[in-house]
Amino acid sequence: MSAPAVIFSEDQAEAYDRIAEGLASAGVDISDAILTPPSDGKSSVLAVLGKAGSGKTLLLSELYKSLRSAGVEIVTGDYESKRSLERRSLAILAPTNKAASVLRMRGVPATTIHRILYTPVYDPEYEKIAEWLAGDGEKPEIEELSEEALERAAAFFSKMPSIPGALAAAGLRGSDFIRGWKRREEPLDIGLVDEASMLDSRQFEDLQEIFPNLLLFGDPAQLAPVNQSGAMVFDSVPDSQTLNLRRIHRQDADNPILDLAHALADPDVDFHSFENLVEEAARKDDRVVWGQRVEVDLMARSPVLVWRNATRIRLINAFRQVHGAPEDALLEGEPLICDGLELPLKYRKKRLDLEARGLIKGAQVIYLGPGRKAGFSRLHVMGAEDPQVSAASIVKIEKPDEEEPFIPYAANMGATFLHGAAVTIHKAQGSQWEAVQVFAPDLYAAARMGRTEAGQPLWKRLAYVAITRAQERLYWIVRARLSKPSGPLRTDDLRRIPAAPLALETVEVE
Repeated sequence: MSAPAVIFSEDQAEAYDRIAEGLASAGVDISDAILTPPSDGKSSVLAVLGKAGSGKTLLLSELYKSLRSAGVEIVTGDYESKRSLERRSLAILAPTNKAASVLRMRGVPATTIHRILYTPVYDPEYEKIAEWLAGDGEKPEIEELSEEALERAAAFFSKMPSIPGALAAAGLRGSDFIRGWKRREEPLDIGLVDEASMLDSRQFEDLQEIFPNLLLFGDPAQLAPVNQSGAMVFDSVPDSQTLNLRRIHRQDADNPILDLAHALADPDVDFHSFENLVEEAARKDDRVVWGQRVEVDLMARSPVLVWRNATRIRLINAFRQVHGAPEDALLEGEPLICDGLELPLKYRKKRLDLEARGLIKGAQVIYLGPGRKAGFSRLHVMGAEDPQVSAASIVKIEKPDEEEPFIPYAANMGATFLHGAAVTIHKAQGSQWEAVQVFAPDLYAAARMGRTEAGQPLWKRLAYVAITRAQERLYWIVRARLSKPSGPLRTDDLRRIPAAPLALETVEVE
Protein backbone atom coordinates (compact mmCIF):
# COMPACT_ATOMS: atom_id res chain seq x y z
CA MET A 1 0.00 0.00 0.00
CA SER A 2 1.62 3.26 -1.14
CA ALA A 3 1.83 6.29 1.13
CA PRO A 4 -0.52 9.18 0.36
CA ALA A 5 0.90 11.97 -1.76
CA VAL A 6 2.19 14.98 0.15
CA ILE A 7 0.24 18.17 -0.46
CA PHE A 8 2.41 21.26 -0.15
CA SER A 9 1.17 24.65 0.94
CA GLU A 10 1.71 27.49 -1.54
CA ASP A 11 4.89 28.71 0.13
CA GLN A 12 6.28 25.16 0.43
CA ALA A 13 5.55 24.47 -3.24
CA GLU A 14 7.25 27.71 -4.23
CA ALA A 15 10.30 26.86 -2.12
CA TYR A 16 10.45 23.31 -3.52
CA ASP A 17 10.32 24.64 -7.10
CA ARG A 18 13.03 27.22 -6.42
CA ILE A 19 15.28 24.58 -4.89
CA ALA A 20 14.59 22.16 -7.77
CA GLU A 21 15.47 24.91 -10.23
CA GLY A 22 18.75 25.59 -8.44
CA LEU A 23 19.64 21.89 -8.34
CA ALA A 24 18.83 21.50 -12.04
CA SER A 25 21.23 24.31 -12.89
CA ALA A 26 23.85 22.39 -10.89
CA GLY A 27 23.20 19.22 -12.92
CA VAL A 28 20.69 17.44 -10.63
CA ASP A 29 17.25 17.36 -12.25
CA ILE A 30 14.93 15.83 -9.62
CA SER A 31 11.87 16.23 -11.86
CA ASP A 32 13.15 13.95 -14.64
CA ALA A 33 15.77 12.06 -12.59
CA ILE A 34 18.63 13.22 -14.83
CA LEU A 35 22.08 13.58 -13.28
CA THR A 36 25.07 15.17 -14.97
CA PRO A 37 28.62 15.45 -13.58
CA PRO A 38 29.24 18.43 -11.31
CA SER A 39 31.01 21.45 -12.77
CA ASP A 40 34.00 22.92 -10.96
CA GLY A 41 33.84 26.42 -9.55
CA LYS A 42 30.06 26.81 -9.24
CA SER A 43 28.64 27.07 -5.73
CA SER A 44 25.41 28.28 -4.19
CA VAL A 45 23.82 28.69 -0.77
CA LEU A 46 20.06 28.76 -0.27
CA ALA A 47 18.34 29.45 3.05
CA VAL A 48 14.86 28.10 3.88
CA LEU A 49 13.53 29.98 6.90
CA GLY A 50 10.38 29.51 8.93
CA LYS A 51 9.08 29.32 12.47
CA ALA A 52 8.02 26.13 14.24
CA GLY A 53 5.17 24.38 12.40
CA SER A 54 5.85 26.07 9.05
CA GLY A 55 6.82 22.79 7.37
CA LYS A 56 10.61 23.03 7.09
CA THR A 57 11.13 19.40 8.12
CA LEU A 58 8.47 18.14 5.70
CA LEU A 59 10.09 20.07 2.87
CA LEU A 60 13.55 18.72 3.78
CA SER A 61 12.17 15.18 3.94
CA GLU A 62 10.52 15.42 0.53
CA LEU A 63 13.68 16.86 -1.03
CA TYR A 64 15.63 13.91 0.38
CA LYS A 65 13.14 11.45 -1.17
CA SER A 66 13.28 13.20 -4.55
CA LEU A 67 17.08 13.29 -4.60
CA ARG A 68 17.31 9.63 -3.59
CA SER A 69 14.79 8.65 -6.30
CA ALA A 70 16.82 10.61 -8.85
CA GLY A 71 19.84 8.40 -8.09
CA VAL A 72 21.85 10.75 -5.89
CA GLU A 73 24.08 8.77 -3.49
CA ILE A 74 23.34 9.30 0.21
CA VAL A 75 26.43 9.92 2.38
CA THR A 76 26.00 9.35 6.12
CA GLY A 77 29.55 9.49 7.45
CA ASP A 78 29.56 5.75 8.33
CA TYR A 79 31.37 4.63 5.21
CA GLU A 80 32.01 5.95 1.70
CA SER A 81 32.79 3.87 -1.34
CA LYS A 82 35.88 4.86 -3.31
CA ARG A 83 33.57 5.18 -6.32
CA SER A 84 31.37 7.76 -4.60
CA LEU A 85 33.47 10.61 -5.97
CA GLU A 86 32.21 9.69 -9.45
CA ARG A 87 28.57 10.15 -8.42
CA ARG A 88 26.33 12.99 -7.33
CA SER A 89 26.03 12.85 -3.55
CA LEU A 90 23.83 14.16 -0.74
CA ALA A 91 24.37 14.51 3.01
CA ILE A 92 21.69 15.57 5.50
CA LEU A 93 23.27 17.26 8.51
CA ALA A 94 22.40 18.57 11.95
CA PRO A 95 24.63 20.29 14.53
CA THR A 96 23.96 17.73 17.31
CA ASN A 97 23.20 14.03 17.68
CA LYS A 98 19.83 14.84 19.23
CA ALA A 99 18.83 17.07 16.30
CA ALA A 100 20.00 14.40 13.83
CA SER A 101 18.00 11.73 15.68
CA VAL A 102 14.81 13.83 15.33
CA LEU A 103 15.24 13.61 11.53
CA ARG A 104 16.17 9.91 11.62
CA MET A 105 12.92 9.18 13.47
CA ARG A 106 11.16 10.64 10.42
CA GLY A 107 13.03 8.31 8.07
CA VAL A 108 15.66 10.86 6.99
CA PRO A 109 19.25 9.47 7.30
CA ALA A 110 20.72 12.51 9.03
CA THR A 111 24.13 12.65 10.63
CA THR A 112 26.11 15.24 12.55
CA ILE A 113 28.27 17.86 10.88
CA HIS A 114 31.27 16.37 12.65
CA ARG A 115 30.73 12.94 11.09
CA ILE A 116 30.92 14.56 7.65
CA LEU A 117 33.95 16.72 8.42
CA TYR A 118 35.89 13.65 9.60
CA THR A 119 35.69 10.29 7.86
CA PRO A 120 36.48 6.81 9.21
CA VAL A 121 39.52 4.91 7.93
CA TYR A 122 38.60 1.22 7.58
CA ASP A 123 40.91 -1.74 7.96
CA PRO A 124 41.54 -2.90 4.34
CA GLU A 125 40.38 -6.46 5.08
CA TYR A 126 37.03 -5.40 6.51
CA GLU A 127 36.65 -2.66 3.91
CA LYS A 128 36.03 -5.48 1.41
CA ILE A 129 32.83 -6.31 3.34
CA ALA A 130 31.76 -2.67 3.24
CA GLU A 131 32.34 -2.52 -0.55
CA TRP A 132 30.30 -5.71 -1.01
CA LEU A 133 27.42 -4.45 1.13
CA ALA A 134 27.44 -1.13 -0.74
CA GLY A 135 27.17 -2.99 -4.05
CA ASP A 136 30.64 -2.06 -5.25
CA GLY A 137 32.42 -5.38 -4.91
CA GLU A 138 32.18 -9.16 -4.84
CA LYS A 139 31.33 -11.08 -1.70
CA PRO A 140 34.67 -11.44 0.12
CA GLU A 141 36.20 -14.34 1.98
CA ILE A 142 37.38 -13.22 5.42
CA GLU A 143 39.29 -15.76 7.47
CA GLU A 144 37.97 -14.49 10.81
CA LEU A 145 34.30 -14.45 9.70
CA SER A 146 32.09 -17.36 8.79
CA GLU A 147 29.64 -17.47 5.90
CA GLU A 148 26.87 -17.22 8.47
CA ALA A 149 28.36 -14.02 9.92
CA LEU A 150 28.51 -12.43 6.47
CA GLU A 151 24.88 -13.36 5.85
CA ARG A 152 23.91 -11.73 9.15
CA ALA A 153 25.66 -8.57 8.00
CA ALA A 154 23.85 -8.65 4.65
CA ALA A 155 20.48 -9.25 6.33
CA PHE A 156 21.03 -6.30 8.66
CA PHE A 157 22.14 -4.01 5.83
CA SER A 158 19.06 -4.89 3.75
CA LYS A 159 16.85 -3.59 6.58
CA MET A 160 19.02 -0.70 7.73
CA PRO A 161 21.73 0.63 5.38
CA SER A 162 24.38 1.17 8.07
CA ILE A 163 27.82 -0.32 7.43
CA PRO A 164 28.93 -0.18 11.11
CA GLY A 165 25.61 -1.71 12.15
CA ALA A 166 25.99 -4.52 9.61
CA LEU A 167 29.55 -5.25 10.72
CA ALA A 168 28.40 -5.28 14.35
CA ALA A 169 25.73 -7.82 13.36
CA ALA A 170 28.57 -9.97 12.01
CA GLY A 171 30.17 -9.92 15.47
CA LEU A 172 32.71 -7.13 14.97
CA ARG A 173 33.34 -4.08 17.15
CA GLY A 174 34.17 -0.61 15.89
CA SER A 175 37.75 -0.98 17.09
CA ASP A 176 38.05 -4.09 14.85
CA PHE A 177 37.28 -2.40 11.54
CA ILE A 178 37.85 1.35 12.05
CA ARG A 179 41.55 2.19 12.34
CA GLY A 180 41.10 5.92 12.93
CA TRP A 181 39.64 9.16 11.58
CA LYS A 182 40.89 11.79 9.17
CA ARG A 183 39.64 15.17 8.07
CA ARG A 184 37.77 15.00 4.78
CA GLU A 185 40.04 15.79 1.88
CA GLU A 186 37.62 15.56 -1.03
CA PRO A 187 34.51 17.76 -1.33
CA LEU A 188 31.01 16.34 -1.48
CA ASP A 189 28.11 17.72 -3.48
CA ILE A 190 24.74 18.65 -1.95
CA GLY A 191 24.26 19.39 1.76
CA LEU A 192 20.93 19.89 3.54
CA VAL A 193 21.52 21.40 7.00
CA ASP A 194 18.75 21.38 9.63
CA GLU A 195 18.74 23.63 12.73
CA ALA A 196 20.99 26.10 10.91
CA SER A 197 20.36 28.74 13.59
CA MET A 198 22.84 26.78 15.74
CA LEU A 199 25.73 27.08 13.27
CA ASP A 200 28.61 29.38 14.05
CA SER A 201 30.67 31.12 11.38
CA ARG A 202 33.51 28.56 11.57
CA GLN A 203 31.12 25.63 10.93
CA PHE A 204 29.50 27.56 8.09
CA GLU A 205 32.89 28.12 6.45
CA ASP A 206 33.73 24.41 6.81
CA LEU A 207 30.44 23.41 5.17
CA GLN A 208 30.93 25.84 2.28
CA GLU A 209 34.34 24.26 1.62
CA ILE A 210 32.80 20.78 1.42
CA PHE A 211 29.44 21.44 -0.29
CA PRO A 212 29.20 23.56 -3.46
CA ASN A 213 25.41 23.19 -3.16
CA LEU A 214 24.30 24.04 0.38
CA LEU A 215 20.74 24.39 1.71
CA LEU A 216 20.23 25.82 5.19
CA PHE A 217 16.96 25.16 7.06
CA GLY A 218 16.53 27.43 10.06
CA ASP A 219 14.22 29.27 12.41
CA PRO A 220 15.06 32.99 12.70
CA ALA A 221 13.09 33.26 15.98
CA GLN A 222 15.52 31.00 17.85
CA LEU A 223 18.63 32.00 19.78
CA ALA A 224 21.86 32.67 17.93
CA PRO A 225 25.04 30.86 19.03
CA VAL A 226 26.58 32.49 22.11
CA ASN A 227 29.68 33.69 20.22
CA GLN A 228 27.74 35.18 17.30
CA SER A 229 26.53 38.45 18.92
CA GLY A 230 22.90 37.75 18.07
CA ALA A 231 23.57 37.02 14.38
CA MET A 232 22.84 33.76 12.57
CA VAL A 233 24.83 32.49 9.61
CA PHE A 234 21.83 32.66 7.26
CA ASP A 235 21.56 36.41 7.96
CA SER A 236 24.43 36.81 5.47
CA VAL A 237 22.57 34.96 2.69
CA PRO A 238 21.19 37.46 0.12
CA ASP A 239 17.42 37.98 0.04
CA SER A 240 17.36 36.56 -3.49
CA GLN A 241 18.68 33.27 -2.06
CA THR A 242 16.36 33.19 0.95
CA LEU A 243 13.00 31.36 0.92
CA ASN A 244 10.49 32.09 3.68
CA LEU A 245 7.81 29.69 4.93
CA ARG A 246 5.14 31.74 6.68
CA ARG A 247 2.11 29.48 6.83
CA ILE A 248 1.44 27.32 9.89
CA HIS A 249 0.02 24.04 8.63
CA ARG A 250 -3.40 22.62 9.32
CA GLN A 251 -2.07 19.63 11.24
CA ASP A 252 -0.38 22.07 13.64
CA ALA A 253 -3.23 24.57 13.84
CA ASP A 254 -4.81 22.96 16.89
CA ASN A 255 -1.52 22.51 18.74
CA PRO A 256 -1.65 24.70 21.87
CA ILE A 257 2.13 24.51 22.30
CA LEU A 258 2.74 26.06 18.87
CA ASP A 259 -0.07 28.55 19.46
CA LEU A 260 1.80 29.80 22.53
CA ALA A 261 5.10 29.94 20.65
CA HIS A 262 3.60 32.05 17.87
CA ALA A 263 1.80 34.33 20.34
CA LEU A 264 5.24 35.57 21.39
CA ALA A 265 5.54 37.40 18.05
CA ASP A 266 2.80 39.84 19.11
CA PRO A 267 4.55 43.03 20.33
CA ASP A 268 1.63 43.75 22.67
CA VAL A 269 2.18 40.50 24.58
CA ASP A 270 4.27 41.13 27.71
CA PHE A 271 5.36 38.49 30.20
CA HIS A 272 2.27 38.70 32.41
CA SER A 273 -0.19 38.55 29.52
CA PHE A 274 1.77 35.63 28.10
CA GLU A 275 1.47 33.73 31.38
CA ASN A 276 -2.27 34.38 31.23
CA LEU A 277 -2.30 32.72 27.79
CA VAL A 278 -0.40 29.71 29.19
CA GLU A 279 -2.82 29.38 32.10
CA GLU A 280 -5.81 29.62 29.77
CA ALA A 281 -4.31 26.99 27.42
CA ALA A 282 -3.73 24.66 30.39
CA ARG A 283 -7.41 24.89 31.37
CA LYS A 284 -8.50 23.91 27.85
CA ASP A 285 -5.92 21.29 26.82
CA ASP A 286 -3.89 18.75 28.83
CA ARG A 287 -0.97 19.15 26.44
CA VAL A 288 -0.16 22.32 28.40
CA VAL A 289 0.34 22.00 32.16
CA TRP A 290 0.41 24.91 34.61
CA GLY A 291 2.91 23.42 37.04
CA GLN A 292 3.22 24.36 40.70
CA ARG A 293 6.37 22.24 41.04
CA VAL A 294 9.10 20.58 38.98
CA GLU A 295 8.28 16.94 38.23
CA VAL A 296 11.43 15.10 39.23
CA ASP A 297 10.55 11.90 37.31
CA LEU A 298 10.83 13.78 34.02
CA MET A 299 14.27 15.19 34.79
CA ALA A 300 16.12 11.91 34.21
CA ARG A 301 15.32 11.94 30.50
CA SER A 302 14.12 15.49 29.80
CA PRO A 303 16.04 18.27 31.55
CA VAL A 304 14.33 21.28 33.09
CA LEU A 305 15.03 24.28 30.83
CA VAL A 306 16.34 27.37 32.62
CA TRP A 307 18.04 30.64 31.78
CA ARG A 308 20.32 31.21 34.76
CA ASN A 309 23.22 28.95 35.71
CA ALA A 310 22.46 29.40 39.41
CA THR A 311 18.97 27.97 38.85
CA ARG A 312 20.42 25.07 36.88
CA ILE A 313 22.84 24.15 39.68
CA ARG A 314 20.19 24.38 42.41
CA LEU A 315 17.80 22.12 40.48
CA ILE A 316 20.53 19.56 39.79
CA ASN A 317 21.46 19.32 43.46
CA ALA A 318 17.80 19.05 44.47
CA PHE A 319 17.36 16.23 41.95
CA ARG A 320 20.32 14.33 43.39
CA GLN A 321 19.17 14.86 46.97
CA VAL A 322 15.64 13.51 46.44
CA HIS A 323 17.14 10.42 44.77
CA GLY A 324 19.54 9.90 47.65
CA ALA A 325 22.61 10.17 45.42
CA PRO A 326 25.89 9.97 47.36
CA GLU A 327 28.29 12.90 47.09
CA ASP A 328 31.19 10.71 46.01
CA ALA A 329 29.52 8.71 43.22
CA LEU A 330 26.86 8.74 40.51
CA LEU A 331 23.77 6.56 40.50
CA GLU A 332 23.06 4.45 37.44
CA GLY A 333 20.51 6.34 35.39
CA GLU A 334 21.71 9.86 36.23
CA PRO A 335 21.67 12.16 33.18
CA LEU A 336 24.84 13.95 32.07
CA ILE A 337 25.71 16.56 29.44
CA CYS A 338 29.03 16.35 27.58
CA ASP A 339 30.95 19.60 28.17
CA GLY A 340 33.79 18.89 25.75
CA LEU A 341 36.99 16.84 25.63
CA GLU A 342 40.14 17.30 27.67
CA LEU A 343 42.87 15.69 25.58
CA PRO A 344 46.39 16.88 24.70
CA LEU A 345 47.30 17.60 21.09
CA LYS A 346 49.03 14.25 20.60
CA TYR A 347 45.63 12.57 21.05
CA ARG A 348 43.94 14.58 18.29
CA LYS A 349 42.87 11.39 16.51
CA LYS A 350 41.42 10.06 19.75
CA ARG A 351 39.34 13.23 20.00
CA LEU A 352 37.92 12.49 16.55
CA ASP A 353 37.08 8.95 17.65
CA LEU A 354 35.20 10.16 20.74
CA GLU A 355 33.35 12.85 18.84
CA ALA A 356 32.45 10.49 16.01
CA ARG A 357 30.79 8.19 18.55
CA GLY A 358 28.59 11.08 19.69
CA LEU A 359 30.54 12.55 22.60
CA ILE A 360 30.48 16.10 21.31
CA LYS A 361 29.87 19.23 23.36
CA GLY A 362 26.21 19.37 24.37
CA ALA A 363 25.49 15.65 23.87
CA GLN A 364 23.01 14.21 26.39
CA VAL A 365 24.05 10.89 27.94
CA ILE A 366 22.81 8.54 30.66
CA TYR A 367 25.31 7.10 33.13
CA LEU A 368 25.15 3.27 33.16
CA GLY A 369 27.87 2.54 35.71
CA PRO A 370 31.67 2.45 36.03
CA GLY A 371 33.77 0.96 33.26
CA ARG A 372 36.30 -1.83 33.66
CA LYS A 373 39.21 0.58 33.85
CA ALA A 374 39.67 3.22 36.54
CA GLY A 375 38.21 6.55 35.41
CA PHE A 376 36.08 4.97 32.66
CA SER A 377 32.27 5.19 32.56
CA ARG A 378 29.69 3.19 30.67
CA LEU A 379 27.38 5.64 28.91
CA HIS A 380 24.28 5.72 26.72
CA VAL A 381 24.54 8.61 24.23
CA MET A 382 20.99 9.83 23.58
CA GLY A 383 20.18 10.11 19.89
CA ALA A 384 23.36 8.38 18.68
CA GLU A 385 23.05 5.56 16.16
CA ASP A 386 25.43 3.37 18.20
CA PRO A 387 24.52 4.73 21.64
CA GLN A 388 26.35 2.68 24.26
CA VAL A 389 30.05 3.38 24.80
CA SER A 390 32.69 3.11 27.50
CA ALA A 391 34.86 6.21 27.73
CA ALA A 392 37.44 7.85 29.96
CA SER A 393 35.38 10.42 31.86
CA ILE A 394 35.74 13.51 34.00
CA VAL A 395 32.42 14.17 35.75
CA LYS A 396 31.85 17.56 37.39
CA ILE A 397 28.97 18.13 39.83
CA GLU A 398 28.56 21.86 40.44
CA LYS A 399 27.50 23.02 43.90
CA PRO A 400 25.50 26.13 44.83
CA ASP A 401 27.70 29.03 45.97
CA GLU A 402 30.91 27.04 45.36
CA GLU A 403 33.36 28.05 42.64
CA GLU A 404 34.95 24.62 42.20
CA PRO A 405 32.78 21.65 41.18
CA PHE A 406 32.83 18.33 43.00
CA ILE A 407 34.38 15.57 40.86
CA PRO A 408 33.14 12.07 41.74
CA TYR A 409 34.97 10.45 38.79
CA ALA A 410 38.06 11.66 37.00
CA ALA A 411 40.27 10.01 34.41
CA ASN A 412 43.53 11.76 33.58
CA MET A 413 42.00 12.83 30.28
CA GLY A 414 38.88 12.13 28.25
CA ALA A 415 35.31 13.39 27.90
CA THR A 416 34.11 15.90 30.50
CA PHE A 417 30.53 15.93 31.76
CA LEU A 418 28.22 18.19 33.71
CA HIS A 419 25.01 16.94 35.26
CA GLY A 420 22.04 16.93 32.88
CA ALA A 421 18.92 17.10 35.08
CA ALA A 422 18.65 20.79 34.14
CA VAL A 423 20.20 22.67 31.23
CA THR A 424 20.20 26.20 29.91
CA ILE A 425 17.82 27.00 27.09
CA HIS A 426 20.80 27.83 24.88
CA LYS A 427 22.17 24.29 25.26
CA ALA A 428 18.74 22.76 24.66
CA GLN A 429 18.47 24.32 21.22
CA GLY A 430 18.31 21.68 18.48
CA SER A 431 16.92 19.03 20.85
CA GLN A 432 13.34 17.90 21.33
CA TRP A 433 11.68 15.81 24.01
CA GLU A 434 8.18 14.43 24.36
CA ALA A 435 7.63 16.42 27.55
CA VAL A 436 9.48 19.61 28.47
CA GLN A 437 9.50 21.59 31.71
CA VAL A 438 10.22 25.31 31.43
CA PHE A 439 11.20 27.13 34.62
CA ALA A 440 9.13 30.31 34.26
CA PRO A 441 10.68 32.34 37.15
CA ASP A 442 13.92 32.49 35.15
CA LEU A 443 12.13 33.91 32.12
CA TYR A 444 10.44 36.47 34.36
CA ALA A 445 13.89 37.52 35.58
CA ALA A 446 15.00 37.97 31.95
CA ALA A 447 11.86 40.04 31.24
CA ARG A 448 12.52 42.31 34.24
CA MET A 449 16.08 42.97 33.02
CA GLY A 450 14.67 44.32 29.73
CA ARG A 451 17.42 42.80 27.58
CA THR A 452 16.98 42.44 23.83
CA GLU A 453 18.63 40.25 21.20
CA ALA A 454 18.45 41.04 17.47
CA GLY A 455 15.61 43.50 18.11
CA GLN A 456 13.48 41.06 20.16
CA PRO A 457 13.06 40.96 23.94
CA LEU A 458 15.42 38.27 25.19
CA TRP A 459 12.75 36.61 27.34
CA LYS A 460 10.60 36.06 24.23
CA ARG A 461 13.43 34.36 22.34
CA LEU A 462 14.18 32.21 25.37
CA ALA A 463 10.50 31.29 25.79
CA TYR A 464 10.12 30.50 22.07
CA VAL A 465 13.10 28.14 22.01
CA ALA A 466 12.10 26.46 25.29
CA ILE A 467 8.46 25.96 24.28
CA THR A 468 9.27 24.54 20.85
CA ARG A 469 11.49 21.84 22.40
CA ALA A 470 8.26 20.10 23.53
CA GLN A 471 6.83 17.53 21.11
CA GLU A 472 3.78 16.39 23.09
CA ARG A 473 3.45 18.20 26.41
CA LEU A 474 4.64 21.50 27.87
CA TYR A 475 4.98 22.04 31.62
CA TRP A 476 5.14 25.73 32.55
CA ILE A 477 6.65 25.63 36.07
CA VAL A 478 5.79 28.69 38.16
CA ARG A 479 7.20 27.78 41.58
CA ALA A 480 10.59 26.60 42.85
CA ARG A 481 9.38 23.30 44.27
CA LEU A 482 10.33 19.72 43.46
CA SER A 483 8.11 16.63 43.56
CA LYS A 484 9.21 13.36 45.13
CA PRO A 485 10.35 10.60 42.74
CA SER A 486 7.90 7.77 42.10
CA GLY A 487 10.75 5.25 42.15
CA PRO A 488 14.51 4.82 41.69
CA LEU A 489 16.34 5.91 38.56
CA ARG A 490 16.17 3.33 35.79
CA THR A 491 18.16 2.23 32.76
CA ASP A 492 16.05 -0.73 31.60
CA ASP A 493 14.28 1.45 29.04
CA LEU A 494 17.53 2.04 27.14
CA ARG A 495 18.48 -0.18 24.23
CA ARG A 496 20.73 -2.94 25.53
CA ILE A 497 23.80 -3.56 23.41
CA PRO A 498 27.40 -4.14 24.52
CA ALA A 499 29.25 -0.90 25.23
CA ALA A 500 32.03 -0.34 22.70
CA PRO A 501 35.30 0.69 24.40
CA LEU A 502 36.98 3.96 23.46
CA ALA A 503 40.49 3.39 24.79
CA LEU A 504 43.16 6.05 24.27
CA GLU A 505 45.61 3.59 22.75
CA THR A 506 43.75 3.03 19.46
CA VAL A 507 45.77 3.17 16.24
CA GLU A 508 46.10 6.66 14.82
CA VAL A 509 45.98 7.27 11.08
CA GLU A 510 47.52 10.32 9.48
